[in-house]
Amino acid sequence: MNQKYTRASKIVPALGLCVAALAVAFSGSVSAAPDTTRVIVAFKPGSAANIKSAVAAARGAVKQEIFNMNAMAIEVPTAALQGLQHNPNVEYVEEDVIRKPFALTTPSTGVPYTAGQLVPYGIKQVQADQLSDANTSNRKICIIDSGVDFSHEDLKDNGANVTGEYDAGTGWWYTDETHHGTHVFGTIAGVNNGLGVVGVNPNKQLKLHIVKVFGKDGAWTYSSTLANAANKCGAAGANVITMSLGGGAKSMTEQRAFDSLQTKGVLSIAAAGNDGNSTTSYPAGYASVMSVAAVDENKVVASFSQYNKDVEIAGPGVAVLSTVPMGTGVDTALTVGSTNYASSAMEGSPVKTATAPLADFGIGDTVNSSVSGKVCLIQRGTVDFATKVANCQNSGGVGAIVYNNVAGAFGGTLGTTVTTIPSLTASDTDGAAMKAQLGQSATVAVKASNYAYFDGTSMATPHVSAVAALVWSYFPTCTGAQIRTSLDNSALDLGTAGRDTKYGYGLVQAKAAYDRIKSLGCGK
Repeated sequence: MNQKYTRASKIVPALGLCVAALAVAFSGSVSAAPDTTRVIVAFKPGSAANIKSAVAAARGAVKQEIFNMNAMAIEVPTAALQGLQHNPNVEYVEEDVIRKPFALTTPSTGVPYTAGQLVPYGIKQVQADQLSDANTSNRKICIIDSGVDFSHEDLKDNGANVTGEYDAGTGWWYTDETHHGTHVFGTIAGVNNGLGVVGVNPNKQLKLHIVKVFGKDGAWTYSSTLANAANKCGAAGANVITMSLGGGAKSMTEQRAFDSLQTKGVLSIAAAGNDGNSTTSYPAGYASVMSVAAVDENKVVASFSQYNKDVEIAGPGVAVLSTVPMGTGVDTALTVGSTNYASSAMEGSPVKTATAPLADFGIGDTVNSSVSGKVCLIQRGTVDFATKVANCQNSGGVGAIVYNNVAGAFGGTLGTTVTTIPSLTASDTDGAAMKAQLGQSATVAVKASNYAYFDGTSMATPHVSAVAALVWSYFPTCTGAQIRTSLDNSALDLGTAGRDTKYGYGLVQAKAAYDRIKSLGCGK
């Protein structure tokens, strides 16, 4: 299970929300027609009909009525904004800002959990293996994401514990066109069934509710959609809301939604962001939401993880193995002689298997017929990956292995170059070992899989959310705010002593949080 899957995510620049700036800021709205803009209008109770009439009179359209709030997203001519702002029924007008999923990827390995099953390193790192999930039927996590492939072999046995929403824009909750939501779900509740992986809560007790905000036609959504989704989660009885998404601009409407949910005892948790800088992303930046940073298997903060005063806690977020829609992942196998080596598929490699003698192809910078009918062993460096693999193919090679020229494993991409031979990457150490086996039979395999390795604060967030539900299940009379405090106070301190901008209070710890609450009580 060694998929490389890349998803770019950019932070939308923060925009001022003052009325004078609205027309200028909104004129470049992502999806609005020329000379129109998309905004959220908050209005006084009982005046929805008046607002709709005003929008129609301005030749605009209502795009999203926000559930359980006196607010709606509209698209209107930019010139109409000032009139709306001065409407006596309007409380405020703000940009309907963009929210995107946060995820990247690198290769990793797993450790056998039961026969035919792997335990991602993050499960043990957060101590989920030390605390039974037998009580979690009294907790519900709401996942706001891209839906889930609920036909998945490692998820479907959660059965009636999972419910969700239909949305006219994104479709049914039980499909996932972007892979992101399925990966998040697997980290939370991948089933302990002898297949694939396990999640933090693997024994089919936890309740989940799915709200799909990312559909097949886009990798982003609006803050109005997110506020609506959060309120849907609250109405569904969620104790924890998990959001592996965000953007760089605040939304008053969004903040009010999460503030209100917090007062009702809901714990909202969101990804800190993947830009590797000190920018604050939202909703993670609101005081009513926990902001989650990402660490690797060595408990070191990820280079992409955003750092700022709002970062509150950390979770495993580098090379996280989890579920993706059936058949959309990539599994690899690399064997030379009788030795199996860790590997990762070159992004763009065909799904194919080749077996032939292993031959040294240097750095792969020239065509060389001596490797015809053989598997090329190629050192990384100087020449791009696509050229290396294409030169192997044009030399008659049947498969390619590119090994690192610096310490560690790595992922590679062929870009737009189309090749017909399978190609893998390997570490520098394994490359050196394989070079001592030249002439022996080598097998290079790239196969379809139902699992993948992702990187991102998106992957760290479901770890924290799942631990929150797990710990809370033992102490259901605690409030969400108290569970939050207990998770912070029991976290494994990393980086600078005490809370810091990269790790927050530290790495979330399930057993330590349970022990703390059992000893000291809720919120200590």
